[in-house]
Amino acid sequence: MTDITRAIAAATSVAVSLGLSADDAIVLHTSNRLALRLTPCNVLARVGPAGHEAAPFEVELAQRLARAGCPTGLLEPRVDPRVYTRDGFTVTLWTYYAPVTPHVSPDGYAKALERLHAGMRKVGGPSPRFTDRIAEAEGIVACPDLSPALADADRAFLGGRLGSLRRAVESRGAVEQLLHGEPHPGNVLSTEGGLLFIDLETCCRGPVEFDLAHVPEAVCEHYPNVDQGLLDECRQLVLAMVAAWRWERGDQLPNGRRFGEEFLRLLRAGPPWPTLDTVIRRPDGPEKTPKVTRRR
Repeated sequence: MTDITRAIAAATSVAVSLGLSADDAIVLHTSNRLALRLTPCNVLARVGPAGHEAAPFEVELAQRLARAGCPTGLLEPRVDPRVYTRDGFTVTLWTYYAPVTPHVSPDGYAKALERLHAGMRKVGGPSPRFTDRIAEAEGIVACPDLSPALADADRAFLGGRLGSLRRAVESRGAVEQLLHGEPHPGNVLSTEGGLLFIDLETCCRGPVEFDLAHVPEAVCEHYPNVDQGLLDECRQLVLAMVAAWRWERGDQLPNGRRFGEEFLRLLRAGPPWPTLDTVIRRPDGPEKTPKVTRRR
């Protein structure tokens, strides 16, 4: 998101037109979409470029997940649950949750994720498959115009690894269900009502191990009936996908190129395969833990 001033104005205008008091906006997160806390109405606004295809999917899915009792962030109840457009932007309005203690126990994290998966098994309707996200990463790697700084040898290595891992995971024939897609700590809120998972635009169908590949090792240890071999393959797959996104032209993650180089090094180094949180919290990493995964 490059034009933050216009995006803030669009979100504020939408909120005011709906009868909400929005005199100020606090930027919470910037990526391909902007997350704002509008005050004094205390609403979370997510703003993206017009035509952002994931926004309608996310709004519709959020309603189905809420009805299934999933521990996910809710849409703002004072307005119609839909995507609003203004000045070239899409705006969705969500409940704002005041954060509580940032410490989340691995056991509590695992139980919340298990509850999410159990609720998601009850939710029908169309959704992408996890392989669609792999294909997106493969497309970036395969096209020099999309990843011009990626060296030829690295391009061949990363493309080959993405393809072989996709085939390996699919060949296991594991049971697939609706997943969050990126349930890493950056997408988990600790609230007074318990843990909630947010950013639902990445939801897809696949084996639960694909979700578990995004969470800390200690969380996986508390999640029941994990296929460790499949989890290892999914961890490699996540490392390869994130590596591809870090080499994409226009990637806005701070220190993104350094992360791209590190993920390539880890993939070449072999097992044991690290979790994302251990990579981004190394001493030579940035001071603040970024959201290293990609948004649609």
